[in-house]
Amino acid sequence: MIKLGEMQELEVVKKVDFGVYLKSSEDVKGEDKVLLPLKQVPENTNTGDKIKVFVYRDSNDRIIATTKRPRIVIGEIAYLKVVQITRIGAFLSWGLEKDLFLPFKEQVGEIKLNGEYMVGLYIDKSDRLCATMNMFKVLGTDSPYKVNDVVKGTVFSLKRGLGAMVAVDGKYLGLIHEGEILKPLHSGDVVEVRVSHIKEDGKLDLSLKDAPKLQIDKDGEKILNAMLKNKGFLPLNDDSSPEKINDVLGLSKSSFKKSAGRLMKKRMISMNSDGIRMVSEDSRAGRNTVKNHGPKPGPKPGADRSKGNKRTFKK
Repeated sequence: MIKLGEMQELEVVKKVDFGVYLKSSEDVKGEDKVLLPLKQVPENTNTGDKIKVFVYRDSNDRIIATTKRPRIVIGEIAYLKVVQITRIGAFLSWGLEKDLFLPFKEQVGEIKLNGEYMVGLYIDKSDRLCATMNMFKVLGTDSPYKVNDVVKGTVFSLKRGLGAMVAVDGKYLGLIHEGEILKPLHSGDVVEVRVSHIKEDGKLDLSLKDAPKLQIDKDGEKILNAMLKNKGFLPLNDDSSPEKINDVLGLSKSSFKKSAGRLMKKRMISMNSDGIRMVSEDSRAGRNTVKNHGPKPGPKPGADRSKGNKRTFKK
């Protein structure tokens, strides 16, 4: 079957003066054929040869093949430049002789001449290829990924209270939840993300972080580095506000608590009402000393400050 809007390998079934006719290998009788114009036919092409082509409709609305790969095919998204604006829509440059039509109803926001916009490709009701700015219409949910796979994607929408919508590999729909976003993201940003969950409908939950165990180690290293720069002390603990933790470390409160807890289990830091301190090698060896960094804890309430402060007078 010849597929509109896709790169595919088709077989030469007939040579004519103005090109060659191609068919799908699945079409045994050769009833469904498409023309590859002569200027596109590779030299020394013979009947039975296979040629990789893209299939679309020409200016006369005839299905035709080309060996050129356009900037976008079905199942992908890309930034394309507006070369003409009409009352029914815009036309985009996509690397072929016939420009790609972006219908008015498929536009999002204001469209300007020579502007570049993120679009996907779809087949309309008239069996024509058109562009759309509605990414939900073109992105699939049948990805081959597994949980913890690291992939790349392009942010195409930001929704308050939800997060960043991402086109994973330009083909699949994914979401970075708002709680996972610690730094500003913008539409068009390319991000490296981890698949954190795959929903029943195939949509991908994504994380800007590494797998949980690895992330705790990385976040722990970030905490230790920050403490070293501040003489082994940070004025942060479990009661610190999420905003303060993010300002000091660039971590969410949840990440801070997990990593700090891991470091405390390893006896690398201690935590009290003042903050966290690096623990000395002696203490980790069982000699119960803390590195003398940061504010010193005061005496316990009710403690006798005179003890240990006796003077010896000569008679």
